[in-house]
Amino acid sequence: MKLPGIIFENDEFIALNKPAGLLSVPDRMQSTPSLKDLLIGRYGNIFTVHRLDRETSGVIVFAKTAEIHQYLSVIFQERQVEKVYFGIVWGSPSSPSGIIELPMLEHPGKNGTMVVNRKGKPASTGYEVIENFGKYSLIKFNLFTGRTHQIRVHMKETGHPILCDPLYGDGKPFLVSSLKKNYKHSGFEDELPILSRLALHSAKLSFSDQHEKLFTLEAEMPKDMRALLSQMKKSLGSKA
Repeated sequence: MKLPGIIFENDEFIALNKPAGLLSVPDRMQSTPSLKDLLIGRYGNIFTVHRLDRETSGVIVFAKTAEIHQYLSVIFQERQVEKVYFGIVWGSPSSPSGIIELPMLEHPGKNGTMVVNRKGKPASTGYEVIENFGKYSLIKFNLFTGRTHQIRVHMKETGHPILCDPLYGDGKPFLVSSLKKNYKHSGFEDELPILSRLALHSAKLSFSDQHEKLFTLEAEMPKDMRALLSQMKKSLGSKA
């Protein structure tokens, strides 16, 4: 398997644009090669700093040395990293921007899923509606904490789950026919989805290294999400 696009690399860390569908690190089942496996194959020692969900695309950073791993882990933990995501959600929040503060913990009966609970760890997500299409919205997120599935859980809890989310939404692939009332699919085969994975993208990470040098690492929104937004603009138009 080919290594995804490298955004930045030096002797201390590497930043890549992870495609949707690729594991960040090996899962318990060792089901498929992960991004970390690919990096180990090329570089040898590689250290996990943070993770992206399998179906989330975008910027991810791995450390190349134990020293840098410790430094990066600390600044991620102490909220010294700016983390920006873009997501396409159902509906639109009543307020065009704000901060969602809802504590989270692992679901007691469902391994691998999270739930809002007052006994959970603090979780803070800033959001801003970039485009409102009525039935759907493009939202920019700022992660102030880094809980597992944080954006996904917070959007579900506020009534605006991420499109195509199998855990916290309906998980259904998005079809062009969903946008057009009188859409007629030509041909005998089933209609192909315009988006069939979680509509969430890690767009930017910004932090200073131990020498106080600022790094801003960015990944363009992938083609599938851009195509969906283009169809939404054509079919629904942006709302005031």
